[in-house]
Amino acid sequence: MNTIYPLEWLDYVILQILNPNKSNVTILTKTEVTLITENIVKEANHIQVRMKNEIFSLVKKRQIRLQVRKYHSNLIYLLDSAVENQQCKELKKKDLAKVIELTISTLDELLSFVENRFSNFLSLDERVPITYLAVTRKELIHKIEMLEKRPFETEKERSTIDIIKDALSESVQISHNKASFRQILYERQLMNRLLETSYLNQSLSIFSALDKILIETNFNSKRYIDFLIDNLSENTSLIEDANERLNFLMCNSKELNQLYSNENVTFNPATKNIKSILLDWFSYEAAYLESQINAEHLVSEQLGKSNDKVECILSTDQMALILRASDESRVLKARSMNLVFKTIVPFLSTPFKKDLSYQSVRSKSYNAEDRDKEIAIQTLKKIIEKIKTY
Repeated sequence: MNTIYPLEWLDYVILQILNPNKSNVTILTKTEVTLITENIVKEANHIQVRMKNEIFSLVKKRQIRLQVRKYHSNLIYLLDSAVENQQCKELKKKDLAKVIELTISTLDELLSFVENRFSNFLSLDERVPITYLAVTRKELIHKIEMLEKRPFETEKERSTIDIIKDALSESVQISHNKASFRQILYERQLMNRLLETSYLNQSLSIFSALDKILIETNFNSKRYIDFLIDNLSENTSLIEDANERLNFLMCNSKELNQLYSNENVTFNPATKNIKSILLDWFSYEAAYLESQINAEHLVSEQLGKSNDKVECILSTDQMALILRASDESRVLKARSMNLVFKTIVPFLSTPFKKDLSYQSVRSKSYNAEDRDKEIAIQTLKKIIEKIKTY
């Protein structure tokens, strides 16, 4: 294979002749500028032909991949250099401005040729050319503006859109002129998904349609994950009963587990998959809550066993009815009915049973027989008559 550098002429023109830091471009004559202009087009055609001949002469994929990437990376370097040269005031003159513009557009065409014909051999981690990056950034800003105009039902969704906008804007600033094809592709696919979805009349779920898209596309922005966890914590804290809170966590963890999250794409390669982070949070919260519930049960049982219990002549069914009625009539006030039973029952016993389970007593308050209701009523009447004698 011919080992002569195939981009030698373009390399020399861009890095030497049209580089104000290396040569005095202002002394180029009109004839020389015309000659460079004519040769740029010819050289581009020659490079395309040579590239095809070289690559089609190769048999092994590894060799083809290496050759394609060599052409691609060198063209990106030359394009970046040409764009940098264009910023110099010496190349702002009419004839020189035209020749540098032609050079940039020719390099852009050569890159497009490589990307279209040999895309299977390119790495998504290759750096995006400046001209292509400038176009995609404008497109991204336009799509963000379109997304902001979409109708959303809740403030939570509006806040999420602000987070997406800030995260992508920050990504643009950080990457500046050094974004990869993988990053550009992710941002484009994410915005397309967000724009094609309706956010009205959603089903009742802790995860909105917007959340589900961001989880599916692994939008693992730290700020968004923190925002989502804060929202989940707030909804969890609104539930007073610990057992109901635990059930809430388990149900939403199950729903999250059933959502799809693409592990082959990511917003931030340095961060874990968003679904894994959220599932870990649910797991830790549920484990902590279970330990609290178990500790409370243990304390309650120990208190019940270590003290003399009050014997009640009523059956557990009758006892349950009176405690339930006391809670629902607000004679006894607690965060929940469950707490009423959990606090009182461990200190009671019956003539037939010393240790009572508050869960068992509570469950019986919902399935009372008529005879038990009558005995409970008669007992309360007996108490009333007794009070009258005081």
